[in-house]
Amino acid sequence: MRKIIHLFVGCFVAMGSASISAQYLETDTVDAATKLYLAKPAYQTPYGETSPDEVKAIMDRVLEYLEETTPTGVIDKNTKEAVTSFKKINENSIIKQGTFSITNYMWGVTYSSMLSAARITGDDRYRKYVEDRFQFLSEVAPYFAPFLPEDNAKADPQMRQLLRPEALDDAGAMCSAMIKAKMDGVEFDGQEMIDRYFDFIMNKEFRLSDGTFARNRPQRNTVWLDDMFMGVPVIANMGKLTGETTYYDEAIKQVLQFAGRMFIPEKGLYRHGWVEAMDPHPAFHWGRANGWALLTKVEILDAIPEGYPGRDKVLALLQAHIRGLCNLQSGEGLWHQLLDRNDSYLETSASAIYVYSLAKAINEGWIDMLAYGSQTILGWHGVTTRVNELGEIEGTCVGTGMGFDPAFYYYRPVNKAAGHGYGPLIYAGAEVYRLLKSHHVKMNDSALLFYKEKVETDAAIFYIEENGVRDHH
Repeated sequence: MRKIIHLFVGCFVAMGSASISAQYLETDTVDAATKLYLAKPAYQTPYGETSPDEVKAIMDRVLEYLEETTPTGVIDKNTKEAVTSFKKINENSIIKQGTFSITNYMWGVTYSSMLSAARITGDDRYRKYVEDRFQFLSEVAPYFAPFLPEDNAKADPQMRQLLRPEALDDAGAMCSAMIKAKMDGVEFDGQEMIDRYFDFIMNKEFRLSDGTFARNRPQRNTVWLDDMFMGVPVIANMGKLTGETTYYDEAIKQVLQFAGRMFIPEKGLYRHGWVEAMDPHPAFHWGRANGWALLTKVEILDAIPEGYPGRDKVLALLQAHIRGLCNLQSGEGLWHQLLDRNDSYLETSASAIYVYSLAKAINEGWIDMLAYGSQTILGWHGVTTRVNELGEIEGTCVGTGMGFDPAFYYYRPVNKAAGHGYGPLIYAGAEVYRLLKSHHVKMNDSALLFYKEKVETDAAIFYIEENGVRDHH
């Protein structure tokens, strides 16, 4: 009898109908324990199933906002009038400025995410967004080159990053996006830009004695976890574009050398910074930097063929990192600014990167669907609460250097004009869309679960025939 009641009660919970549950609760035949069982949780984040169409609606809202706020065009910086012919560009000309720069690393991530969204959803608007801006940049750059001031501080920052890269932040994500666009058949005259970026990455960026990308900021010989993403995926993607396997070797080597200094196995997390002269090395597990490291491994696994020597080590690192991160997800689906410090704020951009990486890893078969599917959807729900009606993304930490005390990270401002969250949101939406199209998600006994086969019933306990044996899940 108890089992029958449990099945009956579970039907109401699984159906998610507050009115039916409330009506059922008012009857005299339900005991106090069952009434409590049926009580509606006070979730702070939407909980439960979602549909591919609902996911894409969020993505489209962000796309439409970005189409409006990242225009192309040239203006006179003094008069603010449009320069209608590129031949008239002079020392007073600048790229028309929108809310976000269209040539920095944040937009390199955004372009890559748009290409992914176009491939997965079939919506050509995402591809057109990339094509329009890359073609504009390729056309306008030669006209700006003669007028770029020698003093970088006086140069139009958007054109300076494009024509005279001086850091991995300037080059890596943009170059990687352009390589992907080439592989996707996007038409733009970008080879000169790609060559300029890649030459800086391979031949001019500062490195440690073992070849690891590094900076002399804020201390000499400092390794930034950010640079794992800013410098390494582009090398693997160049290998995929050209077929030159030495690029695969370099990318794998970089990942393993970054991990050797910065990954802490017992936590499954990376430290943000490593300084050669420090002893010991402080470990502040900044959310977005861990996101860059996670995204790097996803990009490399995507670019390098299965079975290539060393790829298995990158996959093992990805799986270990995901275990560490998923242990720290909040009940709202988001992750904290300092991952292992729950009194630091919940941050959007890192959370969106994690959701993308989890969904991508499930879709590619790199991690277990049953173990991580529910946390992925919870994370997506959490991230969507940060997208407002205009398509702006809130709760994103602004650009951040490196610190070695907690206050530096706790009090970094958040702002909807911080561009770091937009690409990750589109990335996450595209892979969650793909996940929901190809996997079986179902509410069971009030919990969101993934199943290997489609389940039609709304009963709380599912019975499935397997080899003639009746079992429950």
